[in-house]
Amino acid sequence: MLTDNRATVRRVLLLTLGLNILVFAIKLALGLATGSLSILADALHSITDSASNVLGLVASRLASPYPDREHPYGRQKFEALAALAIAAFLGIACFEILQSAGNRLLEGWHQGIAPLKISSVELWILLIVLGINIFVTFYERRQGLRVGSSILIADAQHTMSDVWVTIAVLAGLIGAWAGEQIGWPQLRWLDVILALPVVLLVFQSGWAVLQENVPWLIDHMAIAPETIQEITLKVPGVISCHRIASRGLVGRQVFIEMHLIVDAQDVSTAHQITEQVEQQLEVKFGPARILIHIEPPNYSSDQLTY
Repeated sequence: MLTDNRATVRRVLLLTLGLNILVFAIKLALGLATGSLSILADALHSITDSASNVLGLVASRLASPYPDREHPYGRQKFEALAALAIAAFLGIACFEILQSAGNRLLEGWHQGIAPLKISSVELWILLIVLGINIFVTFYERRQGLRVGSSILIADAQHTMSDVWVTIAVLAGLIGAWAGEQIGWPQLRWLDVILALPVVLLVFQSGWAVLQENVPWLIDHMAIAPETIQEITLKVPGVISCHRIASRGLVGRQVFIEMHLIVDAQDVSTAHQITEQVEQQLEVKFGPARILIHIEPPNYSSDQLTY
């Protein structure tokens, strides 16, 4: 049976949107006040969190699991499209951070790195922001796994990259602040240098989102045909099955096709066997739309899949 989780998804996205806007505002204010490149880059990355929340809200309204005349297989792939757009936001964030770090490195090489106007107060505020990001990440991921939402899971992945960015920024700022206290101006470079590995973390998050959602969009095999065959052959009356295909997301909705050979001499008995096959597959893989083509008992084929 299909479940419509869009109300839950929208509720989670609205909460995380409010928190992400708060985080962005705090980071932007800190970056402008201290002159820290890494904080400003982090604020830029945080605004993509808010943008992905808005995108997710739009997609969740469109991504109905129920079929209609124009969309006989439902519209759930809107979620995957939204997840890919989140991956694009991550790519933009990577480019902007690299560009800002490169410009600051060139400027510092010729003129020296200017001291940061930072105190322990700014560092504590950044720690609080980090705590908000961690809460958003784990809350959103837990809710996404609970209701089977690729939007929430992808968005949590995005916010997790923001956690790592903030950790790297915080480490650089603590080092730069400590350098000013002990008279080591060379530690000012940490603010710029630590922005570079952050890019790798952000890129890795975007790559993970692509890996999770592209197979769904291109109708990659959802369930191994051998697994479907094993379950089907356990149903009384089934002789064999072949030409097995599947697509979709296990636990959310899968589409299964197969040719089935049954030990039945009339349509009613054959129908009862196929109903049992469908029931067993739904128990194992969750909501499913299953299309079964019945073959006569004397038919044989060794072509397990297409």
